[in-house]
Amino acid sequence: MKAENEQRTGLLYGFGAYGMWGLVPLFWPLLKPSGAIEILAHRMVWSVVVVGIALLALRRWGWIAELARQPRKLGLTALAACVISVNWGLYIWAVNHGQVVEASLGYFINPLVTIALGVLVLGERLRRAQWAAVGIGFAAVVVLAVGYGRPPWISLVLAFSFAAYGLIKKKLNMGGLESLTAETALLFPPALAYLVWLGVRGESTFTTRDLGHSALLASTGLVTALPLICFGAAAIRVPLSTLGLLQYLAPVFQFALGVVYFHEAMPPERWAGFSLVWVALVILTWEALGTSRRNRALLEAAAATTPAAATPAAAAPAAVAPTPESA
Repeated sequence: MKAENEQRTGLLYGFGAYGMWGLVPLFWPLLKPSGAIEILAHRMVWSVVVVGIALLALRRWGWIAELARQPRKLGLTALAACVISVNWGLYIWAVNHGQVVEASLGYFINPLVTIALGVLVLGERLRRAQWAAVGIGFAAVVVLAVGYGRPPWISLVLAFSFAAYGLIKKKLNMGGLESLTAETALLFPPALAYLVWLGVRGESTFTTRDLGHSALLASTGLVTALPLICFGAAAIRVPLSTLGLLQYLAPVFQFALGVVYFHEAMPPERWAGFSLVWVALVILTWEALGTSRRNRALLEAAAATTPAAATPAAAAPAAVAPTPESA
């Protein structure tokens, strides 16, 4: 019963995280007339404040000295910070320039790009269904490029930057709160310097607009940190396969907002490209779920047979294999 409650709580946290990420296109336009770079700088600065308060409350400071003693890990953290700043900045620009649908496509194709990077960078081997999904995803990009008259560069940069960020994070192996703190702390000095420079030039909307606008800019720290905190809470309570399915909620919400709320155009070639992407994701998800079920069945079979083989028949009553409930 406790496990079920934990999983239910984890699902709620997961819906909260991906729901907030999916609805964030409603927030960035509220910050106009601030430009994308100014918004990004505020996001970096105020995120440091939010995660600093969180770390102070949790008293989790020991990792900072350990990170400072590892130049390679510090360098990877700086690289991750640069990559995610490109992702954040482009996404804000895309939303505020009427490109919500193309931005959502970036997060639809991100799992396919992640798989491709796994092959190219990590030398991973793909199963046939994964190859099929990647091939269909590539065909979708070609269809969209023909329809647009250009490659969907916003989608591609968002997808590749976030996939690269995930690859770097995999090598770093740091907790979500700790890694966000380290990344935003490294970005804090240049972001603050840029905001001061804007203020000196009289171009800062933080100081020249009303108090409500300044409060909205300051809230970018919460907008950044809250979904990550919810995601971290979900990740320790639900299986990764479930999180993998939940991740599609964010681009689905973004796509729906782009079409229904922002009234962005969806010509036939755009529908065709998106449809191919969705087919690729269905294949990828189906294959991942099937692989997860087979692996779980193998683990359960191994857990059921190993104690019996290792225990003498006379000692059987004293060595009962654990049930799923007790495990």
